[in-house]
Amino acid sequence: MFRATLAICGRTVVKRVSKCLPASPSASDLPVLRRCEAVIPAHLAPVQMWLESLRSCDSEPLGVVDLHPDVFSVPVRLDILHDVEVWQRNFKRISHAKVKSRAEVSGGGRKPWKQKGSGRARHGSIRSPIWRGGGVAHGPRGPTSYYYMLPMKVRVQGLKIALTAKLAQDYLYIVDSLEIPTPDPHYLLDLVKHRQWGDSVLIVDVGDEFPQNILKATEDLKTVNIIPATGLNVHSMLKHESLVLTLEAVKFLEKKLLWHDVRYTPLYPFKLPYSDLP
Repeated sequence: MFRATLAICGRTVVKRVSKCLPASPSASDLPVLRRCEAVIPAHLAPVQMWLESLRSCDSEPLGVVDLHPDVFSVPVRLDILHDVEVWQRNFKRISHAKVKSRAEVSGGGRKPWKQKGSGRARHGSIRSPIWRGGGVAHGPRGPTSYYYMLPMKVRVQGLKIALTAKLAQDYLYIVDSLEIPTPDPHYLLDLVKHRQWGDSVLIVDVGDEFPQNILKATEDLKTVNIIPATGLNVHSMLKHESLVLTLEAVKFLEKKLLWHDVRYTPLYPFKLPYSDLP
């Protein structure tokens, strides 16, 4: 079993490599196959991880990849994760609860009795909210939308925190590509079990077109899902136990998330948040 020491939020975290890997050279002997393109602050160091392959269950690590610390090693804020998760759940939530008011209940057009002289309380309609069978005052008037918008910086920070948490919990894996030798779903299940990736796996790659073998293998699997990097979100990462990123997905995520740290928002209207994407 290989172990690589990672610095996450000022703490030392041990990164565990799959037990199925045989003895191989140390991390210092393996080549660094990927360097961070963005500038890394002088007081930070890149986070290093093994690069794996899906071509065989017993594949040795191909090398080491550098991850940007401003994306994969940020302070973990559980409150921000909770805010983003609640926002995602309420984003499309619509309540259709609706009750009838006194104007919508049938009947009650005439005055039940005259205003004076009967000795009873005065009433103008039997469909008043205080009558049995009458309308409801201040009841739900659906459909009601629970939509609201979180600030862009909070959403971006939520993605960074989720990626950092997956890395710190030893549930983040980097692969060179999604090429597998066979479309048989049993091969993918055996690979996930052999490498101890957990009960559910989320695979992320760039683009909308994926290799045919991986698509056919995951077509009927409920525990292994594939999404493009543009659709990666906090809810999906928290829902799955393990997160598998390709090298292209890592490059894409670092470019997009780091760009939000330097963007100048006052130049652009809020209604067009993506008008200045690189």
